[in-house]
Amino acid sequence: MEEDSEIVLVGGGVMSLTLAAMLKELQPSVHISIYEMFEDVALESSMCWNNAGTGHQAFCELNYTPKKEDGSIDITKAVNINQQYELSREFWAYCVRVGILKEPHTFLNSVPHLSFVADDIVPFLKQRYETLKTCPLFANMQYSEDREQIKQWAPLLLEGRDEKQNIAVTYMEEGTDINFGEIVHQFKEKLSQKDGFDVYLNHRVYDLNKEGNSWRLDILDKQSGERKQVKAKFVFLGAGGGSFPLLQKSGLSEGRGYGGFPVGGLWLVCKNREIIDRHHAKIYGKASIGDPPMSVPHLDTRIINGKKELLFGPYAGFNTKFLKNGSFFDFPLSVRANNCIPMLQAGIDNVPLTIYLIKQILMTDRQRMKKLNMFIPNAEFEDWKAMFAGQRVQIIKKDAQGRGSLQFGTEVITSQDGSLAALLGASPGASTVVNIMLQVLERCFGDKMNSNDWRDKLSQMVPSYKCSLEDNITHFNERRSKTAQTLQMPFCAI
Repeated sequence: MEEDSEIVLVGGGVMSLTLAAMLKELQPSVHISIYEMFEDVALESSMCWNNAGTGHQAFCELNYTPKKEDGSIDITKAVNINQQYELSREFWAYCVRVGILKEPHTFLNSVPHLSFVADDIVPFLKQRYETLKTCPLFANMQYSEDREQIKQWAPLLLEGRDEKQNIAVTYMEEGTDINFGEIVHQFKEKLSQKDGFDVYLNHRVYDLNKEGNSWRLDILDKQSGERKQVKAKFVFLGAGGGSFPLLQKSGLSEGRGYGGFPVGGLWLVCKNREIIDRHHAKIYGKASIGDPPMSVPHLDTRIINGKKELLFGPYAGFNTKFLKNGSFFDFPLSVRANNCIPMLQAGIDNVPLTIYLIKQILMTDRQRMKKLNMFIPNAEFEDWKAMFAGQRVQIIKKDAQGRGSLQFGTEVITSQDGSLAALLGASPGASTVVNIMLQVLERCFGDKMNSNDWRDKLSQMVPSYKCSLEDNITHFNERRSKTAQTLQMPFCAI
């Protein structure tokens, strides 16, 4: 059986549903089909108990502000991520105003973002704070080494802590917690009421090939066992770790040489409601010397289905699946002649990562508690339980010197004719979803993006698109104030 669809999106997560929502606003007549291999949308990285959750605003993530060789702090990545996150907030605010998303508190809540360090890392945090304060985006950041002040922000950090230990904290009231899975479900619910939008659950895309000006996708209905072919003018691979094998099968030259390295995660989840209720913040620490950026520990308040939860981690692990519900053959089957050398080179250069992952896998729950005790000295084993935190696939690609390198960001790969786009990578991921989808639109729908109709509509959907902080501080404040008001979030003008 063969069908035609104008646009096919593979994967039912926040990436695909956001792209669908944007396209339907820009061109309501377009026909979009989404194919999701599981029984519902948002069951992988977009799901609230998995990796996604923190609105990465670069307020508290210390790995976004590394030290340069001259000893100064590089805030470039933090500034970029903060501005990209604001594009996501603007689009969500637009969706609330036009009724695509429900009340803001159903998917987004105010949770302060803190950075916490101790002992010899205190000077780094102070230097980071002083550098960030020079940028208007971080003008409202507060810094303190005073225990009474820190106790007001995060009392669990102080209880049972050695009074002689030097500690420091930065605090941003404007931090947020996001349930990306809820955003996905709300998008699906609203878009399904529109003509020309279909979501096919339990449908696995297992192959795709270019035929003339279209892509032919081979799809299996997992419930009935029926196989069908679908032809589409444009295909987006937004299936998390599942995108990589399909990119390889597409034969796209732009995807040659890429490899994928799967990394699992595990949370300690608090079971004691009294402890959960006494903490309201996302607190990020600094990765230990020699540990990779993915190992940054954080104590994370999340609002899940209207209920406050408290998680600590993540603790890394390794298996060969590209998806939490994937196959153990995913990683071995991804090795090709064109990527085996870059993958081997990345492996040789990341021996410390391999050692780190082995240590993490061998950790007992008691050993995990020791890491938690660095944040909550009085934490007791019986108040916490371990929970698997999902799966992510880091990119391996050639660097400027032509050597295979492990990447820790996200990357959009597009065909030369703009008929196919694939999203690979992880953090900051979902938080910058709108910026990522704007990249897809620019590369694959360039002519329409330059039309007056699309430009005018985009100015309503994402007012800060193509704007910068330097353009006009007054207009910048106006845009952020309107967004915060719609989303019922705190806002302090800069």
